[in-house]
Amino acid sequence: MLEQPEFAITDTAALRALVHGHGWVTMVAAAAGEAPEVSHLPVVLDPDDPHGLTVLGHLNRADPLAQRLGDHDAVLIVQGPDGYVPATFYEAGPYTPTWDFVVAHLYGRPEILGPDDTYRLLSLTVDHFEAGRPDPWRLSSVAGYAHRLLPGVLGFRMRPSRVAGKAKLSQDKPREVVDRVVRALRTDPVHRNPALADAVRAARP
Repeated sequence: MLEQPEFAITDTAALRALVHGHGWVTMVAAAAGEAPEVSHLPVVLDPDDPHGLTVLGHLNRADPLAQRLGDHDAVLIVQGPDGYVPATFYEAGPYTPTWDFVVAHLYGRPEILGPDDTYRLLSLTVDHFEAGRPDPWRLSSVAGYAHRLLPGVLGFRMRPSRVAGKAKLSQDKPREVVDRVVRALRTDPVHRNPALADAVRAARP
């Protein structure tokens, strides 16, 4: 990823919020001289690291990525709001269309978890994604069944050794232009994108 200081996310709280709100991530790992393996999985922030970016995640042991997990470095790609921004949204110029986005890359070597810690992370994952429901479902309601599935699950913890966060959200445009982009992202019949609109507004100069 092209790292540009003007778009960098360096605040740990902002990065934690990104992971917390966008827990479906892409993971990439590769051994030297081999093709990279890529997979997609849910992650949650590790409650034992309340101020950091340690994450917990799990894969099916049959996933090709699981075969090398823990032996090599990996990267987790956390994707926040993103979308196409037509040039006409600026109502000024000359400008060209662009793609605004929020993303973070978490680099590190995953630590494989044992059965008890894997069950705990599965329970935490369910609790996280059920949190907004009026009557949250709990993994403990099928504890016996869940424990029978554990041999097929590979849980891991990853404490990033390096983090690259980027929020490219029209910050390089004048404030009045950014305000027009926000309005258009909320109302345009084709490229309406309320989540991106909120992110652009929060980042405006």
